[in-house]
Amino acid sequence: MRSHLLNDATAEQYRRSVTDGVERVARKLATTRRPFTGATPDDLAPAVSAVDLDRPLGDTAAALDELEGLYLRDAVYFHHPRYLGHLNCPVVIPAVVGEAVLSAVNSSLDTWDQSAGGTLIERRLVDWTAGRIGLGPAADGVFTSGGTQSNLQALLLAREEAPTGDLAKLRIFTSECSHFSVQKSARLLGLGRSAVVSIPCDGDRRMQSVVLAAELARCAAEGLVPMAIVATAGTTDFGSIDPLPEIAALAAEYGAWMHVDAAYGCGLLASPTRRHLLDGIERADSVTVDYHKSFFQPVSSSAVLVRDGATLRHATYHADYLNPRRTVAERIPNQVDKSLQTTRRFDALKLWMTLRVMGADGVGQLFDEVCDLAAEGYGLLDADPRYDVVVRPSLSTLVFRYVPGAGASPEAVDRANLHARKALFASGEAVVAGTKVDGRQYLKFTLLNPETTAHDIAAVLDLIAGHAEQYLGENLVHAS
Repeated sequence: MRSHLLNDATAEQYRRSVTDGVERVARKLATTRRPFTGATPDDLAPAVSAVDLDRPLGDTAAALDELEGLYLRDAVYFHHPRYLGHLNCPVVIPAVVGEAVLSAVNSSLDTWDQSAGGTLIERRLVDWTAGRIGLGPAADGVFTSGGTQSNLQALLLAREEAPTGDLAKLRIFTSECSHFSVQKSARLLGLGRSAVVSIPCDGDRRMQSVVLAAELARCAAEGLVPMAIVATAGTTDFGSIDPLPEIAALAAEYGAWMHVDAAYGCGLLASPTRRHLLDGIERADSVTVDYHKSFFQPVSSSAVLVRDGATLRHATYHADYLNPRRTVAERIPNQVDKSLQTTRRFDALKLWMTLRVMGADGVGQLFDEVCDLAAEGYGLLDADPRYDVVVRPSLSTLVFRYVPGAGASPEAVDRANLHARKALFASGEAVVAGTKVDGRQYLKFTLLNPETTAHDIAAVLDLIAGHAEQYLGENLVHAS
């Protein structure tokens, strides 16, 4: 079994095996004509369940052959231009090269003696991102597993920096369109459901700062403590960006920690044309960025940045077997001192390779392309009588609803939109997302592929309308 260990004696076997795997994926990418095959859980589960994991195949090629049928054939391929579903991006090649390197070397970014060099690269990228945000010379941060963890860590710091330790008095203010991880983090931090104050959004799905001001004043009058205000720069459903300057002013007035969840909108940091949409983010106390959304990085690649690096001490614990206190005096850079995780992948290498090959402008231009495409798609939807589109996009998301002529109830239209999404997914021709707006069923295009065209959008809209019309027609026949 030692022949399977990666070392000096097996380097050639490693090269052959990885090359075989890469070639299979490359062939699949080159020949995939649909983003999905339409396979169902019932289709795939029997084959996976039939695998006897206690009887190994003993050969990488055989395992890859098996994997073709269990995974590669029916995977959802985000690189396809008609994948228009969730916040999943096609990935850039330099980042995939970085992924291959970091997996083989297998550095763990918790302590210096496990990640020499890697630690410095991650820290340099944290400084670079903080500089792009404008957080100032005392800024710091750490890479995380994703936006949910970044938001959790930011709110942990906010809780610890709050002027009271009475958790029952602490309140978090965030928009009704913000990510569910805000509520989840409050529960994990012992604050409870009532701690999160939901602020309504305006017609552009941005937090209403006037209502926020009133809620802050009300809570202060009741003796409650505004622990944090979470602004969103790129909501999951609409891509909307909250009014950051106004929120920053209110956070300063009430002494609240300002966190900006820019998991989606962080691509604007590299945009040659749209950076101004993030004006005000430089006043935040903490910021979430997800490079694996709008920097075209493989999952996972995320970070939380803070204005004052000293606040990261709230995540610091020392263990004699890992990061003893003496290492601080010895100026040994242990990243575990900043992180909620201990063992942690060298995900920063992917972004490093991307910037060194493509440059920030190259990444930003790709993000600009999908934002331009969303504006074009909005024009198509707005001019199409079959559809109701909710809001003009700030980033690259379109939320819309198929609306037939008179005669169908709102409930029937809900069912038709839901059916259309499911039928489209089952066909494999395209993948779109869904959500609810004001209690009604809507569909969503999340455009993160620069290869997607307006023709693709128009074609998918025709497919959706066809499925919805068929559903409504069949149900009208049955009803009569």
